[in-house]
Amino acid sequence: MDFLLANTPIETLETECLIVAVFENEQLSPAAKTLDSLTDSIISKMLQRGDIKGKVADTLLINYLPNKSIQRALLVGLGDADKLSAKKFRRAVASAANTLKTTQIGSAVCCLTEENVIKQNISWNARQIVEAFDAPFYQFNDCKSKAADKFSLAQLSLHSVTETDAVQTGLNQGLAIAQGVSLAKHVSDLPGNICTPTYLAEQAVKIAEQHPNVTAEILEEADMQKLGMGSFLSVSRGSRQPAKLITLEYKGADAATQPIVFVGKGLTFDAGGISLKPGAGMDEMKYDMCGSAAVLGTLQAAAELQLPLNIVGIIPSSENMPDGDANKPGDIVTSMAGLTIEILNTDAEGRLILCDALTYAKKYNPDVVIDLATLTGACLVALGRVPSGLLGNDDTLCNDLQSASETALDSVWRLPLWDEYQDQLKSNFADIANIGGRDAGTITAACFLSRFTKDYQWAHLDIAGTAWKSGEAKGATGRPVPLLVQYLLNRAA
Repeated sequence: MDFLLANTPIETLETECLIVAVFENEQLSPAAKTLDSLTDSIISKMLQRGDIKGKVADTLLINYLPNKSIQRALLVGLGDADKLSAKKFRRAVASAANTLKTTQIGSAVCCLTEENVIKQNISWNARQIVEAFDAPFYQFNDCKSKAADKFSLAQLSLHSVTETDAVQTGLNQGLAIAQGVSLAKHVSDLPGNICTPTYLAEQAVKIAEQHPNVTAEILEEADMQKLGMGSFLSVSRGSRQPAKLITLEYKGADAATQPIVFVGKGLTFDAGGISLKPGAGMDEMKYDMCGSAAVLGTLQAAAELQLPLNIVGIIPSSENMPDGDANKPGDIVTSMAGLTIEILNTDAEGRLILCDALTYAKKYNPDVVIDLATLTGACLVALGRVPSGLLGNDDTLCNDLQSASETALDSVWRLPLWDEYQDQLKSNFADIANIGGRDAGTITAACFLSRFTKDYQWAHLDIAGTAWKSGEAKGATGRPVPLLVQYLLNRAA
């Protein structure tokens, strides 16, 4: 979809559909009042007879207006005008997008940019409108013999006559985030026989080719062997697909500026290895690389926005398959950091590839390191599909991510990373075990990673519950790209 700025006064505007807000108690937004005066009070009449109550996310499409230049109007409820929170606004905009998705309207102008959202500004409004309208129009057609019919709505203009620069800024940010989310969704939705570690590497190279200040480096298994990545390589032994260590570097600041490093888990398919997963729902294990997809989407967005930061994305990518040469429960491997690991469960493989990538991250002298991984089913049990789990060794970094999540509406919830949990990882035969038992599985997984992150500020995002949806709406969400880009925007500011 194309997103544009519309700075023409409503009185002289021409559009197939004008999107305006109404509130409870028959209140009209300024744009709705203007449209009402141009259309013989048709909106007021609709409210008076109860066709729309103005509650949050209520919508009413008026298919005919007595105004030749504005053909239709979509009324969107925003609830109490004095209590319009960020979440209510986003929910209402998403409802408007889903309403227009089912119509034959080809273009529309949205006046919701001008509403007063608590603690937010007009740039934020514009960004959220772009993100909310882009999301439901995403389609995955790559593997279908006949592509699904395209939606009619192809252009949305954000309306502002007086604050055009601020709206344009928000529009640009929203578009970069939306494109990053779409990239993450697309790569994640591809099946494991297409989206292999090699394919992920090719996508990284493609991003680098499209942006002059981005470079890509791909390490092969022989390179990783020389680096001593025995933990990572132990996972790939059971697969016929060669593992890749993918690095993307975005240079938007001077060389002396320490980079922000993202490490994304890239298990392109996780069968569990010898500790084989149950068959039901195993197809969704193609989504075990959503962390890597989010790193690609975030780096692309940062490059599009030309942020004045240095950013590194590191993606350890492999499959985890059962094979005669695969890891066995009880095997002991040596990590790049020199710590030996007893593999008690081969399905706890994400931490085995991440630990070597986190050790590798030290070479970049990072300011902070943030890893993101579909790491534990325990996180889904504990937090559901609303927030991602957040853990880390630095309060400032975790607080910054928490703040960014609230602005981006990409929620996180911080869990403790106390020393008492480390005891669960004790091994009689190695320095550390790769699982800590059933209790506090998300926390002990982070405890494992923390053994490899003592030299820098680090945070861990467990996105097992938020990276994709199951059931009838099965598909990748693109999270936490909005959170990570917001964190970068905050750092850039």
